Amino acid sequence: MAQPFVLPDFYLPHPARLNAHVETARTHTRAWARRMGMLEGSGIWEESDLEAHDYAGLCAYTHPDCDAEKLSLVTDWYVWVFFFDDHFLETFKRTQDRAGGQAYLDRLPAFMPMAPGRQVPEPTNPVEAGLADLWQRTVVHMGPAWRARFAESTRNLLNESIWELSNINEGRIANPVEYIEMRRKVGGAPWSAQLVEFAADAEVPAAVARTRPLRVLTETFADAVHLRNDLFSYQREVEDEGELSNGVLVLETFLDCPTQEAAEVVNDLLTSRLQQFENTALTEVPALCREKDLSPAECSAVALYAKGLQDWQSGGHEWHLRSSRYMNEGAAPGRSLLGGVLGTSALDVTTLFGRPAAARLRTFTHVPHQKTGPSLLPDFDLPFPLALSPHHEQARERSVAWAERTGLLGDIWDGPLLRGFDLALCAAGIDPDATPEELTLSAEWLTWGTYADDYYPIVFGRTKNLAGARLTNERLLACMPLDEPAAAPAYAVSPLERGLADLWVRTAGPMAPDARQELRDAIAAMLESWLWELHNLTQHRVPDPVDYLEMRRDTFGSDLTLLLCRLRRSQRLPATVLRSGTVRSLESAAVTYACLVNDLFSYQKEIEVDGEVHNALLVVQTFFGCDHRAALRIVDDLLRGRLRQFLHVKENELPVLVADLGLDADQRAQLDAYVGELQDWMAGIVNWHRNVRRYGEDDVHAGAGTARLGQPSGLGTAAVRLATLLAR
Repeated sequence: MAQPFVLPDFYLPHPARLNAHVETARTHTRAWARRMGMLEGSGIWEESDLEAHDYAGLCAYTHPDCDAEKLSLVTDWYVWVFFFDDHFLETFKRTQDRAGGQAYLDRLPAFMPMAPGRQVPEPTNPVEAGLADLWQRTVVHMGPAWRARFAESTRNLLNESIWELSNINEGRIANPVEYIEMRRKVGGAPWSAQLVEFAADAEVPAAVARTRPLRVLTETFADAVHLRNDLFSYQREVEDEGELSNGVLVLETFLDCPTQEAAEVVNDLLTSRLQQFENTALTEVPALCREKDLSPAECSAVALYAKGLQDWQSGGHEWHLRSSRYMNEGAAPGRSLLGGVLGTSALDVTTLFGRPAAARLRTFTHVPHQKTGPSLLPDFDLPFPLALSPHHEQARERSVAWAERTGLLGDIWDGPLLRGFDLALCAAGIDPDATPEELTLSAEWLTWGTYADDYYPIVFGRTKNLAGARLTNERLLACMPLDEPAAAPAYAVSPLERGLADLWVRTAGPMAPDARQELRDAIAAMLESWLWELHNLTQHRVPDPVDYLEMRRDTFGSDLTLLLCRLRRSQRLPATVLRSGTVRSLESAAVTYACLVNDLFSYQKEIEVDGEVHNALLVVQTFFGCDHRAALRIVDDLLRGRLRQFLHVKENELPVLVADLGLDADQRAQLDAYVGELQDWMAGIVNWHRNVRRYGEDDVHAGAGTARLGQPSGLGTAAVRLATLLAR
């Protein structure tokens, strides 16, 4: 069968190396797979299948430095995960047996007990037998934090197979953002990343394991692994298996373009993710190790982890070129500096130039303050009615008076400007049923968050004062004590601190401890995301598309405003509902929609006036090398795709969740009410953007005149100025 497209030239900056113990692993894993019942008689594989797939070769290329015992164990894990994938395909995907697939998956977590040696159920199939054996052999070598993370990744890998099965049942192809989100769970690369920790003796310290830089290393690794696999497996998955979860197919559908063009775009995205990995490893990870005061041994573990992920990328590519499992006919063998020595085909220096180099160059060469003209806007066909609180005007006046009392109107803002922003109108739309007191509090939160969002790039971005921004973040976090919220004013000195402390006392004080922690986490994520923006501004770097969309949720303060809605329901809905993949998917679609709306309205303000690099339209222009109007069409399509996803989840996946969890009538009503609040949230945000004095052509230039603050001043800012001097 002819290949559906010619494989593109891959960006491969690191050489692949082959582990010397590969034959030992091949011999061991063949015997292990037979002992687990995965070969003759399984109905899935024969020994010839296992030999042709050569998982020992995969692991020898992706883990070139570990000893024979670890290589054999890691190879067994990969044999197990690929057998699971094929077993689930034959047993449940081809028969479209969702109920049977769910019951099958529900048993598997029982074979991963946190305490080594704990009794597990009697295995009933090769997948259960393999998991029970592998888990006991692996976790004894790792700490409890790693066990918890690895168990979570394994559950995600297993459980999200139902999402793929549901999409096959419905004949539905995901939008690109949804696809990236779900592919990480289904594709298993985060799971592979944690096996890198095991194989490389590089267990990541708990203090940094869940920080942004380490998370980005893992996620960029995962995306690159999956996108590369999508290119090689398109023919098998899409043409043979009828699979819809393939990045080439997703972009082919989204961009309405030929398969070859979609493959080239997937490869561009793969390149971008690898370059994001490099940027994070070289600029963010060393600073993180210093900030967290890691020991030399801990720093070494982090470095070995990054090296292990790098080895996996090159080795994984080499294996795809050699495995019979994939489409690789005519693939470029590589033009290595080492003259074709075995295992060096990934070291292809010609791929460091041309298209990958041009893409990297574009991210650093955007010219700021280009004339854009008024922001171009698509039709926002939002099918949700707008409802506005009758307490809007009262909340506006109260929130303006509050801003004046706390000192927010003394530097970058003044009273008329804030009234023009009318943040109470946004609150009135996203929470139309609020009491006067609740609406005022919501308007004040929006006022503080918008002021801080304006303040950081003016005060810290123009002077590239990352040290001052970090110190400000530390002081703001100190304004949110968990044990005694009423103690917050003792820490507050500057207007930013006074405003946050006041809001914290009034909001967090009546909360239960777990809800208070969740609120603090949401604010901390927003503060950290502003440091990410400053980091990019300091490099003058337009962010990678995936990184941008993921961080946009935090920079927009989405979790904070969503949390204020969720708190009303949290006591009456089980945590399993609010934390389910279905509700998370619903929220994620709504958040992306709102963030893209903001980017469309704020394009002129951010690009022409502010000199920003954080806007979806600019990110798309930079990635595709296209003009503003082409980027507008792509962003509008993505906006509509996320809206369709929201409606799909609401109409098709929520009823399944309700049935699966057995929710009673009151719980169903609470869930319906929360979905209604998400709809209000989107409608209120669109309405506010349409009516606010912030994004129109006259408004953006008038607002620019108020941004006159070059350095923080006033009581409580001496420490920030000192940090500036130390940074210099």
